[in-house]
Amino acid sequence: QVPLVESGGGLVQAGGSLRLSCAASGRTFSSYTMGWFRQAPGKERLFVAAINWGGGSTDYADSVKGRFTISRDNAKNTVYLQMNSLKPEDTAVYYCAASQLYGIRSKSEYDYWGQGTQVTVSS
Repeated sequence: QVPLVESGGGLVQAGGSLRLSCAASGRTFSSYTMGWFRQAPGKERLFVAAINWGGGSTDYADSVKGRFTISRDNAKNTVYLQMNSLKPEDTAVYYCAASQLYGIRSKSEYDYWGQGTQVTVSS
């Protein structure tokens, strides 16, 4: 089990920034790929970004590439998503998730999920 708790969501104007955090429990955090997904109302949950266990490899959806940065601190059992130049279309509930695989964007390959944090970007 890898319990995950997201924080850092909120309301921001277009062009602004937010940093999401996801804190994990357990001693196996550093062995997992960590990902961020998002789900807008009435839409499916979509891949945003992922980082491998050591932090040396990252993957981004085209829609956020160049604006979002994923990072992790294994000493703190925490993964981050820095979101810059936010757009109204970034509005969604953001979820962090853990997987034993890397390079897979399918949510079905992620084993553990947080409860989500709301991000709202006003125009």
